[in-house]
Amino acid sequence: MTPAALRLDLRSLSWIAVFAVILVAWAAMFMMARMSGIDVWGRPVGMNMMPMTQFGALFGMWAIMMAAMMLPTMVPTLSTYERLMVSADGTRAGWFGVLLGYSVAWAVFAAMIAAVQAALIAAGWVNDLGALTSRLLTAALLIAVGAFQFSRTKAVCHGRCHAPMTFFLGRWRTGFGGGLDMGLRMGGFCTLCCWGFMALGFAAGTMSLLWMGAATLFMVLEKLPAIGHRLIKPAGVILIVAGCGAAAMSIL
Repeated sequence: MTPAALRLDLRSLSWIAVFAVILVAWAAMFMMARMSGIDVWGRPVGMNMMPMTQFGALFGMWAIMMAAMMLPTMVPTLSTYERLMVSADGTRAGWFGVLLGYSVAWAVFAAMIAAVQAALIAAGWVNDLGALTSRLLTAALLIAVGAFQFSRTKAVCHGRCHAPMTFFLGRWRTGFGGGLDMGLRMGGFCTLCCWGFMALGFAAGTMSLLWMGAATLFMVLEKLPAIGHRLIKPAGVILIVAGCGAAAMSIL
């Protein structure tokens, strides 16, 4: 096999592995939702056979959820790095380093939000399906995430995720170690950019596949160069209006 053919096979296998992980993660979330006794809308339709209230189980759930929801948003970044493997001195090892660093950043976030959920469950603010027990709390969450869409932090972090080529050129390092460092940094910016849409799981129920699908689609669109920057503030308006509506319903 020629070196060119070997590189092509490695590239294909790399992408197949990424999409396989995404599919397996979604399949796992589907099975967990079924075992939790809820339908795709997040509504209880049966007995909860796997209540998750402890940190260990919650971390496992959130880690799988991160793979299902955030790896699709990584595709533009990985594609950009591949272009630098042709025009610069990027390597396949660096590509895997970027992927690993990004995954580690989101795994840390999974641990943090699992701890938050465990605390909220202990306080009685979240039920065993991962949904807030108070409509006022739901309203506050919607408004807070909507307001964040207008913040400077959102703008800065989205700018890094929205333009991976600019990010790479400004922090370029070669090899696996360089890729890992850039992946960790990119993952950190992405976490700060998208944490709100992860937290919205508490409004719909963290086992709601409908919320997972909608949030994943939005976060993928938000990172597309042509339209991503046009979606941030409209999404914020929608969330704030929804939060005000939920608050009004809780009072009436």
